[in-house]
Amino acid sequence: MGQGLHVKTIQVAAEILQIDVNLIHINDIATDKIPNTSSTAGSASSDLYGQATKQACQQINERLKPLKEEFPTYNWFELISKAYYERINLSAEGFYKTSNVTDVDFENSFASYPYFTTGCACSEVEIDTLTGDFHILRTDILMDFGLSMNPNIDVGQIEGAFMQGVGMVTMEELIWGDEQHKWLEPGSLFTQGPGTYKIPSFNDVPIDFRVSLFKDAPNPFAVFSSKGVGEPAYPLSNTVFFAIKNAIESYRRDNGLNKCFVLNSPATCEKIRMACADDFTKQIVGAEKYENFQPNGSF
Repeated sequence: MGQGLHVKTIQVAAEILQIDVNLIHINDIATDKIPNTSSTAGSASSDLYGQATKQACQQINERLKPLKEEFPTYNWFELISKAYYERINLSAEGFYKTSNVTDVDFENSFASYPYFTTGCACSEVEIDTLTGDFHILRTDILMDFGLSMNPNIDVGQIEGAFMQGVGMVTMEELIWGDEQHKWLEPGSLFTQGPGTYKIPSFNDVPIDFRVSLFKDAPNPFAVFSSKGVGEPAYPLSNTVFFAIKNAIESYRRDNGLNKCFVLNSPATCEKIRMACADDFTKQIVGAEKYENFQPNGSF
């Protein structure tokens, strides 16, 4: 799936077994191997499979320990060959579950989940007040992922999650059948996939995109002091939405409109253009509506 999960799992095994990563191979998961495995979701996969791999490799290490002590100069191939003839079991199973997942009390702001992932971001945008188009000039992101097992993978996950969020807050608008969309059956959803709405592309990536990982922040509750990566960077895309609104607000002030205004998410080009209230929008929707007009849907 492009998550880098296999690479991280290989790293865990190589570190525990103290062998080269090129000696580790991974097969795709199947129920003939693990009948009740979890889906790769919730930004928890590196925790789940990393810890399970760690457990299994530790079992093998424990079985090989007498041989390592007896033959300290043996390399990995010699050690495994000797273990074969000694009939030492070189198969192991590890299983891990995240603890205290449901032990939460939102009303009292309490949760005993092992750890939380935090981050912050700042985005600068430029809007075209005549068309409603926009570009992200720069985005800075700082994420706390503990001691990252693979910074290259984690940075890529941050960038991907952020851009997925950009699509959510600026493009992927739900269009339902209602009085304003009579060409749809009432209550039916038209935008059911990327064939009916735009998703972010290369041109939508920030021109200057800077991602940093928090330094010296070990997390003792996960494998090798790391943290799960994936969705945590998703909500940071809200910085783009509010930067767009801030730019619109600046344009409205230039046109003598100083009151607060509503900008519903996603901030599509239509909504940006109509929120940039001026003489053009006044002629289209009338003087009574143009200051607060909100397009409903992209058609």
